[in-house]
Amino acid sequence: MSALRQDSPQAGQEALRRGWCPSTLKPMETGDGWLVRLHPPRARLSPEQLRRIAALAAEHGNGLIEISARANLQIRGVTAESHPALVERLLAEHLVDEHEGDGPQRLTLVSPLAAGQPGALVDAAALAEQIERIARTIPGLPAKLCAVIDDGSAQTLDGFAGDIRLVGIGAGRLALCLADRLWHGPLSADEAIKAIEAVLCGFARLRSADPERIRRLRDLPSATLAELSALPEVPAPPRRPPARRAGLFARDADRFAAAVGLPFGRCSAAVLDALGADLGTNAADIRLSPWRGLVFRDLRRADAERLMTLAAGLGLITRDDDPRLSVQACAGSPACSRAEAPTMTDAARLAEAVADLLARGATMHVSGCVKACAHPSAADLTLVGRNGLYDVVPGGTTRDKPVATLDLSTLLARLQPGQDIHARLAKAARPTGPRG
Repeated sequence: MSALRQDSPQAGQEALRRGWCPSTLKPMETGDGWLVRLHPPRARLSPEQLRRIAALAAEHGNGLIEISARANLQIRGVTAESHPALVERLLAEHLVDEHEGDGPQRLTLVSPLAAGQPGALVDAAALAEQIERIARTIPGLPAKLCAVIDDGSAQTLDGFAGDIRLVGIGAGRLALCLADRLWHGPLSADEAIKAIEAVLCGFARLRSADPERIRRLRDLPSATLAELSALPEVPAPPRRPPARRAGLFARDADRFAAAVGLPFGRCSAAVLDALGADLGTNAADIRLSPWRGLVFRDLRRADAERLMTLAAGLGLITRDDDPRLSVQACAGSPACSRAEAPTMTDAARLAEAVADLLARGATMHVSGCVKACAHPSAADLTLVGRNGLYDVVPGGTTRDKPVATLDLSTLLARLQPGQDIHARLAKAARPTGPRG
């Protein structure tokens, strides 16, 4: 394995500019070492596997673990010397589901409660597995391609951008959206799968002809998208209330799921080990959450409540109105060599400053640079690091024009009630109590 990575820092930096994604075999060089991203088989873990990943992160990295907005695990602080041994153990213990090459390592995004979820109109987990299998047979798909599979239940995924989106709109019926622009339907599951296969094959052909210009499905004009699907357009289905992101969820009469968030998507290996140890030999089914956390499924109520109490004591997020859930933040400096501000530290102070607005649904993105690794979409307030200061972008993305560039103390002052930036953010918050 060591020979595989001899030229990785240089190759990685060049690939970074082409929209490349890190993986287990191809880590990304950052300010605190290499970042290794791993995809557990079928996107699930047992308590024993969670503890093993924590142990490997402590042994071969710097002990910090992240969960990304695409529900991927990331081990930070890996070195050129420690990487081969880490990969060897991950593969030997079947802790990764890697598909190396030009295609995506994990294409689909589903609710961590999918399969057996009350109110589900379709089996999102089964659809995701079919789409994953199809995608692996199509060469030339980009690593950042994302298919959002929403079962139509209360756990809506409307807030996540997708190149392809399937939404349950009736019993066994789906709506298909391309590039979050063109909606088609209603479709059966078989019809939706065939349509997605045709779209992916057509997109791969177009991309092979002009890979520098066509990186994502959303880069295509609407007319070209319509030709790929060859389906009639329909109005978008109505948006549903925001999903609950943390707390206890009843699965059936005697089984529960415990959803725990990591503050800004990061925690120590010791914290994950403590959660796994609390479950012991419990047959809990652990899923990674796109709300940058973990969902422990199939627990008895007493076990679920005990786990939530432990998680809260460890500083994790256990309530859906926790303001930190509404703040997306990247690693920032000094962990990331590209970052121009200590976003992880600053995000905690910013979240505390406007906790009431965040609890009512306002969103904030604190990014160390314009790359927007933590949140590529718009937020009610986006802050972009610039030479230790922050560009302020209300209601936009990191690449939109800022209205000001401020240091943290001035920014915090203008986020106080009665100040201009607070007023802008307040307009995005719901007038009544917290979500869920």
